[in-house]
Amino acid sequence: MKRYYITTPIYYVNSVPHIGTALTTIVADACARYQKRRGRAVYFLTGTDENAPKVHRVAQEKGIPTQQFVDEMAEVFENTWRALHIEYDVFMRTTEERHKRTATEVFRRLRQQGDIYEGRYEGWYCVSCETFFALNKVGDERTCPDCGKPLEYRDEPCYYFRLSTYTERLRDHILSHPHFIEPEVRRNETLGFMAEGLQDVAVSRSGTDWGIPVPDDSSGAVIYVWFDALLNYLTATDWLDRGDTYLDTWPPDLQLMGKDILPRFHATIWPAMLMALGLPLPERLYGHGWWIVNKQKMSKSLGNVYAPLEVVQTLSENAGCEMPYAVDAFRYYMLREMPTDSDAEFSLQGFETRYNGDLANDLGNLVHRTLSMLHRYFGGRVPEGARIDDTLAHLFVQQATRTAEAYEAVDFPRGLSEAWAIISAVNRYYDEQAPWTLHKQGETQRAGQVLYTGLEAVRILSVLVEPAMPQVAREIARLLNLESVPDWNATHQVGVLAMEHPLQEPKPIFPRLQAKPNAPVVQEPAQPQPEPKQAPSDALITLEQFQRLKIRVATVRSAEPIPNTQKLLKLTVDLGDERRTIVAGIAETYSPEALVGRQVLVLVNLQPATLRGVVSEGMLLAADVEGKAILLNPDQSVPNGACVR
Repeated sequence: MKRYYITTPIYYVNSVPHIGTALTTIVADACARYQKRRGRAVYFLTGTDENAPKVHRVAQEKGIPTQQFVDEMAEVFENTWRALHIEYDVFMRTTEERHKRTATEVFRRLRQQGDIYEGRYEGWYCVSCETFFALNKVGDERTCPDCGKPLEYRDEPCYYFRLSTYTERLRDHILSHPHFIEPEVRRNETLGFMAEGLQDVAVSRSGTDWGIPVPDDSSGAVIYVWFDALLNYLTATDWLDRGDTYLDTWPPDLQLMGKDILPRFHATIWPAMLMALGLPLPERLYGHGWWIVNKQKMSKSLGNVYAPLEVVQTLSENAGCEMPYAVDAFRYYMLREMPTDSDAEFSLQGFETRYNGDLANDLGNLVHRTLSMLHRYFGGRVPEGARIDDTLAHLFVQQATRTAEAYEAVDFPRGLSEAWAIISAVNRYYDEQAPWTLHKQGETQRAGQVLYTGLEAVRILSVLVEPAMPQVAREIARLLNLESVPDWNATHQVGVLAMEHPLQEPKPIFPRLQAKPNAPVVQEPAQPQPEPKQAPSDALITLEQFQRLKIRVATVRSAEPIPNTQKLLKLTVDLGDERRTIVAGIAETYSPEALVGRQVLVLVNLQPATLRGVVSEGMLLAADVEGKAILLNPDQSVPNGACVR
C-alpha cells in the first residue's frame, strides 16, 4: 500500500525559523496526523536548504566555515520543530551525500537527453531570492521585484533547462487536473504567470565555491540552488537506489508551501523537471497565503518578524501561571487563522483573544464543567442508564464529517470551526437543560443523560482536535480514562463510553489569561448618552465626514453562535488582504450555515469593542426591518476588500 507522502519546502538556513515557516510545517504536521488517524501510513518530509550562495555569504560575514554554519542552523530548525510537536519522518539536508548524488545524476541525465544545454546569461540577478529577472521585470531602480533588495548585474556562461519546451504539456496538466494546484486562486495565478510565456531557466551559477558542482564541467560552476533544492523530494524516496520500489512513496500526495514559491518554482520548473525525467507528478500542490504584521509582509528590516517559540513564551508569561499546553495553543491559532486564499494579520492580541475565547472559554470550559458535574453528582463515573440525546448524536456525526472534509481540503480554519460547532451546541444544550437544576430537583436520570451527551461530545472532540493540538487531545483522553486518543472511526460512533466507566479528576487545561497590572483594559461599549442638544434626525454631514467611513466588501468564512446569547454570532470575514473577527446581532435572522460564503459590507475603521469576551473588529451594514437586521450585499460577486463609495 502506498504511503501518503506529504512535504514542506526545505527552508533556507540563513535565518532562524519564523511564524511563516512554522505555519507551513504545522499545517503539514496536522495533515500528517489527520491521515494517520484515518489509518493511512504517512511519510512526512521537511528539512533545510543549505547550498545557496547567500548561505555561504552569511557564514563568511559571521567568520565561520560554511559547513559549520549550516550544521548549527539545521540543528536550530530541528530543535524548533521538535518543540512545536512536529513529528516528521525525515529531515532532509541538501548537503547530504545522497542528495548530492541525486542532483548530480538528474543534471547529467537531462543534459545527455538535451533538456539541459550550454548558454550564457546576461542580465539582473537577486542574490537574496536566488533568481534571475528578465529585463522587462526590472525597473529603473534596479531592485528585486519580489524582495525589493538591490540587484546584481551578471554576465556569465551557464547551463539552461528547456522549461519552454514543457509549457503546453504543463498547461494541459493543470487544466485537466483541477486539484493539482490549490487553492483556486493559486491555480489562476500560475496560469496567469504561464500566460506571460515560460522561458528557459538558467540552472547553474558561477563565481562561488559553495554548492553542488555541475557534473562533467571544468569551469567550477555549481548547480542552481532551486534546481538542486526541488530534487530533495525525490532524494527522500531513495529513487536512485530502490528501482521501482520507490513508488511505494512516490509521487507526493500533498506538497505544502507559501504562495511566493509556487508559480515560479513548484508549479512550473518542478513539474517540468519531472516530465523531463519521465516521473509521475505530485497529486496536489498547496500554496497558502502569508502572515502579515501591521498590514506589511514580515521583514527583518521592519522589525516585525516573530519567532514561534518567542510567541509561545510570551503567552506563558502573560498567563501568570503554569501553561503546559502553550505550544498546542500556538498550533491552534496558526491553524484556526491560517491564511488560505489570502493573507492574514498576525498579532499577539489576536492570539490571546483566540486563546481566551476558543480554548479557555469554549473547549477547556466544556471539558472541565462536564467532568466536574459528573464527579459532583455521579461520583466520577458514567451514569447508569444514560444515553446520548438523539438530535445531538446526529449533529456530532455530521460535524465530524464536515471537519474531515475540511481537513482533507487543507482548510483548517473551516475544519476547526466545524468542530467548534459541537462545543456551541453542547453549551446551548446545558443552558437549556440545566443539569445542575435537574439534579437538585431529583431528576437524576435526566441529569445523567444530559451530562453523558456532553461527555460523548468531549470524547469526539479529542479526536477532532488532535491534528491541531496533539498534547491537549492526549490530556482529554487521559481525563476520560482512555488509553489513547481514539482513531477517526470513533467520531462516527455514539454512546461509546460504558456505564460506570471511571473518569479522572478534572483539571483545567487552559487557564484564562489575566490582564497585567496597569495594562489598558478594553471596556464593553457604553450605552450612548443623550447629547445636551438633540440633533435633528435628518442632520446633514459633509463629504469629508462621509469619506472618513471605510466600508469594504468581505466574504464570511465562518460563523458560530456566541454561548449564552440569542442574537450574537461570531463571524470571520475575509477582506482580501486580511481576516477579521466581527460580532453581529443577526442570529435571529440568519443561521450560521446560511452566512458562510456570503458577501457582506463591513465598516472597517470602527473602534474595536469587546462583546461577550470576543473582540469585534468592525461592523456589518444591515437594514433595520421591524427590528430585524437584513444584511446588505453586492448584487454580483466582487473581489474581497473592494471599497464601497
